[in-house]
Parts: sequence; structure tokens; C-alpha cells
Amino acid sequence: MSGAVRSELQQRVLTAIALMAVLLGVLFVLPPLATMVLIALAILGGAWEWSAFLHPHRRTVRIAYVCLIGLGLFVGWQMTREPEQLMTLMTVAFLWWCTALAWVIGAPTRGGAATAAMAGVFSLIPCGLALMALRQDTMMGAVILLFSLLVVLAADVAAYFAGHRWGRRKLAPQVSPGKTWEGVMGGVGGALLVASLGAYGLGWPVWAVAPLAVLTAGFSIIGDLTESLMKRHTGLKDSGRLFPGHGGLLDRLDSLSAGLPIWVLGLSYLGLWAGVTE
Repeated sequence: MSGAVRSELQQRVLTAIALMAVLLGVLFVLPPLATMVLIALAILGGAWEWSAFLHPHRRTVRIAYVCLIGLGLFVGWQMTREPEQLMTLMTVAFLWWCTALAWVIGAPTRGGAATAAMAGVFSLIPCGLALMALRQDTMMGAVILLFSLLVVLAADVAAYFAGHRWGRRKLAPQVSPGKTWEGVMGGVGGALLVASLGAYGLGWPVWAVAPLAVLTAGFSIIGDLTESLMKRHTGLKDSGRLFPGHGGLLDRLDSLSAGLPIWVLGLSYLGLWAGVTE
């Protein structure tokens, strides 16, 4: 391992530890409202970074886009108080990510400001609402939200390490040359392991949660590829540099934005989570 890679890895680990400490404090020490505020701020921060895919040098356009996402998040929160409404939105998000996969595979060179704006709406707002819905006004809500985050995080981390260690076959060279099929397998394995352990600890059927984790990991990779596609269209190398070794907020939200709607839909379908916000 070279010195540069070792330094980057150290930065990633230290940043991840700090972020996890903050997350645990917010989830289990502060009241639920603190989690909701943190989620809203993360989505708005992600919207600011995403707005660079529209017009990176037009500040008024970027601010207007953040306001649009904020308004969408508020309206969506008001409209998804019932499980049926929330699941409808998650289904719309699922269909969007299927469309995004077709985009990545079939037309990676096509796009524009309008397309990027629409993609951000369908990516960020359902992600924020899924996170908020998982965190209900109970301690179990905090546990389930943490578990959900860890499943997607495990896929992300395992894909990174597996890709660096064994990566040979390119996954989508036109979109993200660094992504490999070996990384995909590592990500799926990481999500499967964490989901199985978590399901066992919660008393959930592992046989049902394990396939859902595989599907969630697969979609989380689509989210990652979609952000990479946006970067290529605008010529941006990084969406942000907020977290040393990790990049910006979007680099933490891209996998969640695609994986969480599928995870939430699956938990609801399996009867493991009611999907009611309070």
C-alpha cells in the first residue's frame, strides 16, 4: 500500500469515526427532533452540492434549487403521514432509480441542467423523507434508523475495500472508471453480513432480510453511479470536500438516496416496519 493510499485510508477512518460518534449522540442522546433537523440540514447541504450540476457558477440558481428541495421536503413530509402515502412515494423513488439505471447503461453521455434538476428532486427528497420516517418518536425508531444506515454504509465500505484490493473488471468505465464488479460483490457481501446480524439481533427473520439487503446494496451502487454520471456531465471531480477522505455530503448521500427507498419498501412489505410517521 502506497503512502498516499495509506494517508487517504487514515483520513477516511478518522472521519468515519467522528461522523459515527455524532450520529450516535444525535440518535440516542438528543430528542427525535434533533435527528429530523440533522436530516433536513444534510438534504439541504446535498441539494447545494447537487445544484452545481445545474449551473456551478450561478449562485442565484443554486440557492433557488436548494429552496426548491427544502420546499419539496416540507410538502412531502406533510403529505406522507400515512403509510400508504409514504409507500407510494417510495415506489416512485424505486421507479426513478430503475430509470437511472437505464440512463447509466444506455445513455451515459446524455443529460443537461433540466435533467440534473429533476434527478436531484427524485433522489434527495425521497431519501430525506425515508430517513425521517424511519426515525419515529420511540427508541426503536432510533435503532431501526441506525440499522438501516449501517446496511447501506456496509455496502459502501465493503465495495471500496474490495474494489481497491481485488478490483479488475470495470463496472461502468464510461461513468466511473474506478468501480469494478469485484467491488460490487464486496458491497453486496458487506450489506448481507450486517443485515443478517442486525436482523438476528432484532428478532427479524434473517431469511427475509438477507435478500432485501442484497437488493438494497445493488440499488445503492446505482445511486453512486448516478452521482458519478452527474460529475462527468459537468466536469466536476468532487461534489464537495466537507469530510476529509470522503468528499462532500453527496458522497455520503448518493448510496443512501437509492438504497433507502428499496429498504423501506421491503421492510414494509415484509411487515417488519409499519411505516408510520408521528
